[in-house]
Amino acid sequence: MTEQTAPTDRTTAPSRATAPSRRTVLGGLGAGAAAAGGLGGTPASAAVPAAGAERPRDDRAEAGASVTCRDKQILVDGEPVIVLAGEIHYFRLRRSDWQSRLDRAKEAGLNTIATYIPWMWHETPDGTIDVTGRTRPERDLGAFLDLCLESGFHVIARPGPFTMAELKGEGVPERVRRDHPEIVPTGWNKAEATTPTVDYLAPAFLEEVRRWYGAVMPVIARRLHRGGGPGVIACQLDNEIGMLAWVSNSPDLTEHVLKDFNGWLDRTYGGTLGDRYPFAGRPAAERNAAIRSPEDGWAPALMHDLGTFMRGRFARYVGQLRTYAEAGGVTGVPFLVNIHGTGGGSAENFPIGISQLMESYSGKPGVISGADFYLGDLTLRNVTDLYLVNAFMDAVHDADQPVTALEFDAGHADYGDDLSNQTDGEAVGLKTRLCLAQGAKMINYYLFAGGFNPRLDEPAGDGNDRIGITGERHGFAAPVDPEGRRGVSFEPTRRTVRAVNGVSAALAPMRAEYDDVVLGFVPDHYLTEYRPPESKAVRAVVDDVQGTRGFGPRGALSRAMLLGGFRYRSVDLQGGGGLDPAEVSVLALATGEHLGAEVQERLVRYLRAGGRLLLSGRVPGKDMSGSPCTVLRDALGLRPGRTLTDVDRFWLSVTAHGWAAPRAEIRVSGAQLCSASRGATVLREVSTGEGCGFDIPVGRGRAVVISTAYRCDLDFWLSAFRALGASPALTHSPTDPGVFLLTTRDGAGGRLLHAFNVSSGYDQSFTVAERGRPLLGGERVRLAGRSAAMLPLGLRAGGLRIAYATAEITGVGDGRVSFRALGEDAVVAVEGRAHCEGARASYEGGRTVLRVRRGEFTVRRG
Repeated sequence: MTEQTAPTDRTTAPSRATAPSRRTVLGGLGAGAAAAGGLGGTPASAAVPAAGAERPRDDRAEAGASVTCRDKQILVDGEPVIVLAGEIHYFRLRRSDWQSRLDRAKEAGLNTIATYIPWMWHETPDGTIDVTGRTRPERDLGAFLDLCLESGFHVIARPGPFTMAELKGEGVPERVRRDHPEIVPTGWNKAEATTPTVDYLAPAFLEEVRRWYGAVMPVIARRLHRGGGPGVIACQLDNEIGMLAWVSNSPDLTEHVLKDFNGWLDRTYGGTLGDRYPFAGRPAAERNAAIRSPEDGWAPALMHDLGTFMRGRFARYVGQLRTYAEAGGVTGVPFLVNIHGTGGGSAENFPIGISQLMESYSGKPGVISGADFYLGDLTLRNVTDLYLVNAFMDAVHDADQPVTALEFDAGHADYGDDLSNQTDGEAVGLKTRLCLAQGAKMINYYLFAGGFNPRLDEPAGDGNDRIGITGERHGFAAPVDPEGRRGVSFEPTRRTVRAVNGVSAALAPMRAEYDDVVLGFVPDHYLTEYRPPESKAVRAVVDDVQGTRGFGPRGALSRAMLLGGFRYRSVDLQGGGGLDPAEVSVLALATGEHLGAEVQERLVRYLRAGGRLLLSGRVPGKDMSGSPCTVLRDALGLRPGRTLTDVDRFWLSVTAHGWAAPRAEIRVSGAQLCSASRGATVLREVSTGEGCGFDIPVGRGRAVVISTAYRCDLDFWLSAFRALGASPALTHSPTDPGVFLLTTRDGAGGRLLHAFNVSSGYDQSFTVAERGRPLLGGERVRLAGRSAAMLPLGLRAGGLRIAYATAEITGVGDGRVSFRALGEDAVVAVEGRAHCEGARASYEGGRTVLRVRRGEFTVRRG
């Protein structure tokens, strides 16, 4: 299709959208299953190679691997790169329009194209698989990939078998479920699944997947990057594994899964299984019935065990897919695992996806994970959501695996196409910059270009007989709309990509820098995807952990750490090895009543060895199965009493004491009152005088315990960290809330200062210091509301060493560096001699300082 002309089979779109949010659309809940199908008979463009038999590309596939991951970097031909991709769905476009959408991506400055490759699109009604365009020009996958490469783009291939992408059946042909009913699971109480999920490891499904991979992987393999030009640089294995069962709370309890799970229970618990479950030792049918309809007394244990078991099962599935992909010739490039879990502008549930899938990629050579997030605007409310997405992902990575975003919400977020939602123009820039500041090396803007859902080859009688659930047009809110026009978000996306490209050579090898403060990540706190619906005991566990996990009560802990100035990383508290106080000086952890025994024991050992712990939330007294566990509580010398809440006109309030004072009495929503056998009480509940904040020595270590839902008072939380000996290394002069600073560093000591102002419409001007010493020559940084900047510190670029600049780099050449000022003026300091047209220059101490009053300018050497 052209910008003016639509496909010949278009019909009038519904006047009222039925999918108001991206996550609702993404899940496809309630969408009817459909048979595989195709576009219709539009002729191919003469400008694109004609459809025909799959043809060999060149001999690069036999060469060695040229895309690797090392030291948190992505290396292409041995050189670190920043991958900036845009998702374009060739199957939703006429073949004659492929080039125009690639031209839009080139205009935006992207260097890579990502695309789903839907199984349901390429399988024809007779069951054969067409990847050469034999039945439809738009099915010539090789032609589209070739066009991407010929246009100068690398490619990220995403061949499923599940693709989601708002496709009916989530991209898996309905024939597969129809031919193999045993792969379609029932959930709790044998209820039918409300989503098109399947048993991933069912032999019949794996055989079908092997057949699909056998057709599609050789097409990808012929175009793998092997040096000397663009190529396929990564291949995603399936998509959002486990998401469908989670969003519907309907675990995949086929007979095959139940047999597997029962075997796992027997191997894991052996002779002690009867202590955990009364059905141990009974016939398989009785055990299966008990698992499907658990009793309240052991339902929390089942929730935990089923989640743990499925982690390993998902890892086996990914391993099987990798085997099939490699058998099809796809080797020497990273395999990608996409993590789901955001929606409604929040990422509080995102670590559920990490918890589910981490065994699929953590520490696995040649596999990296990628975030799938839809957050809309980045604001004070949700900035720590994105920060923790990246921090928690990295917590379970090995020393080589980088952070990536495989579905980064591009566009203006009117996913229902009914003018009910719109993100602002700065959202894409803020989110991109935050990911890069935390070490992200690959970002895929999803969806970059919209298109049209073609009709099925054979009508399904499902209302519209199209392949997708969004009607005729798809990707309404993308930077490039279905007709190929630039949308309102195109220019902000182009502007963001331009800013990143200006420093990409510097960013690519950099690693994020951190203060000596770490936030604990407990994957088992997110094992809540399968919740027995009638169990009050399960509800108690879920309500407890959901109120605090990761973020702390009211989200105050994680938000105060970021906005208070800490550049903090995260650590997996269930990972191998111990917690060494020499490596983790101060550990912050949000808890509720439930915390696994092994984690409690690890924290006690850490404290006794000299570690310092800030605990926010209830003091744990149970493990994740609901059994009593007071290891940490006993070591702290705390005896919990009542838990009070501010209900029925009871104005629950606390007062500050010790290092927390002087501070006004404040209201709180909840407080767990405790008595302490030692240490100091720093918070007390007003009506009883009992403690809800403590400073406690433990062995050679020390713990600050805040067992009340204290607000995000930056001074209070910074005082708590100072009591433990921690303060941010980077500070800035006073501003309104919303400004924070991060840094990245390369191996030669060059740095970028990533400055953020996420406040709405409030411009800020401030100076920056590091450990009390001024940075940027003491010059002020000016950031408009909802903006960010990447400022060089001791960075080598274009043959110059830039000591500092209050402007962003936009381009680098031989002996010159171009800049963009943040306001009306800028200061650039260069080691040695340098000049800039129209600048006021001074030279002292071997450094040239240039003061420029121009929006864009170039500094030259000598």
